[in-house]
Amino acid sequence: MDFATYEPGPFFDEMFDPERRPRAGCDLLARTMADLPPGDISHRQNAAERALLHMGITFNVYGHDHGTEKILPFDLVPRVVSAKEWATLERGLVQRTRALNLFIDDIYHKQRVISDGIIPREIVESASSYLPGCKDLDPPQRVWCHINGTDLVRHSDGKYYVLEDNLRCPSGVSYVLHNRQVMKRTFPNVLQASRVRPVDSYPSELLRVLQYVCPRGVATPNVVVLTPGPYNSAYSEHSFLAQQMGVELVVAKDLVIRDGFVWMRTTRGLARVDVIYRRIDDTFLDPKVFRKDSMLGIPGIMSVVRAGRVALANAPGTGVADDKVVYAYVPAIIKYYLGEDAILPIVPTYVCHDEKQRTYVLANLDKLVVKAANESGGYGMLMGPQASVAEREAFAGHIKANPRNYIAQPLLGLSRVPTLLGDGNVLEGRHVDLRPYVLHGQDIFVLPGGLTRVALKKGSFVVNSSQGGGSKDTWVLADDASPKDAAC
Repeated sequence: MDFATYEPGPFFDEMFDPERRPRAGCDLLARTMADLPPGDISHRQNAAERALLHMGITFNVYGHDHGTEKILPFDLVPRVVSAKEWATLERGLVQRTRALNLFIDDIYHKQRVISDGIIPREIVESASSYLPGCKDLDPPQRVWCHINGTDLVRHSDGKYYVLEDNLRCPSGVSYVLHNRQVMKRTFPNVLQASRVRPVDSYPSELLRVLQYVCPRGVATPNVVVLTPGPYNSAYSEHSFLAQQMGVELVVAKDLVIRDGFVWMRTTRGLARVDVIYRRIDDTFLDPKVFRKDSMLGIPGIMSVVRAGRVALANAPGTGVADDKVVYAYVPAIIKYYLGEDAILPIVPTYVCHDEKQRTYVLANLDKLVVKAANESGGYGMLMGPQASVAEREAFAGHIKANPRNYIAQPLLGLSRVPTLLGDGNVLEGRHVDLRPYVLHGQDIFVLPGGLTRVALKKGSFVVNSSQGGGSKDTWVLADDASPKDAAC
């Protein structure tokens, strides 16, 4: 593999500095790949793709013309994060998770953050993810956001920024675990010599959190994973995590409310359920409280939750904290609840609800990225610098019609990682983001690494799988000492 022609380019490159020298922690990986004989890296890439295919970790693309079930594209060149960088990211993620959990609890109780003028009431209560049906809800241990996937990006200035929070049903962690399995087969000695921190403890850490938040007085909680079913985009992840934790995977029809408790139908009769890791959106959970047309939830379950007889993870109502407009207030929220400055900065954000900021956005659509407050997967977004005049004019109409629903941000120069192209013998930089996974139970655990998503289309800044993105393994180094040489 020849790196001589690789161009780091004008963006921050995660593997090479502008003089094409490997960054700290990447030198062994770069030397190892450079020493591979012609065609070897292509062989390893093909073997990795076959392994992932056999593992069966897929996602569904709704409305796709050529079938729905897809294997997420995987690129063999990992993203390396130094121990020093990760220590800062980990502290920032713990801080952010703690503050957001306090914010959610406050919003559904005394709302001090509103009365003290930190965030406007209309911003919170007009959020589609704010659920009045969760008012005065007290989840076990006062933990609301048990599982969080926070999206980070590194800008051309070399700094990490929080792009958004995912507090409802964050997905993608199964790719993290499977990508690592593949890399252990592909570059086992390099992985070990580089002292890469393991990720395979995630299912046991998740189970520990779920057991911790069980109802009071339950010594041995029965945990289940609630899935919408096999047609959901992340069904393979639901089944994988249930299998890894050793718990049952259920759909709504498997559960029933009896005598004020939730029970699971089994071949031996009814078994009480104490904790539900739900992969169903909030408003589908209980047709008696939220969407009356929901066929995915369990009628009456919210009354059991309120009575403290079953725990839901994440707790319903957490989505109010990942509304993209609320995101603009998170640094102030951290300061308010913790008395600390945010360790991880957010991307400069213009809230279109504010008339002055909206005026600026409308006058500068050709320079900004505009996002709808509750869309995901790269939908509901305008990449202003890359959009046509007609597209910008159409989006201006959307903003004027519903300003509360939109924010705008400058287009960041997302960092890049070398990515294999064509037959695997050519490397080009492709833009990436990073989604670490944070678990909140008795303490806060941050999985060392996370899902590095890569925009496989040349020049694209959109990394979502539904928009043609793929993934890479993320190597967090245990220390920053130079690794010794290692055979492949």
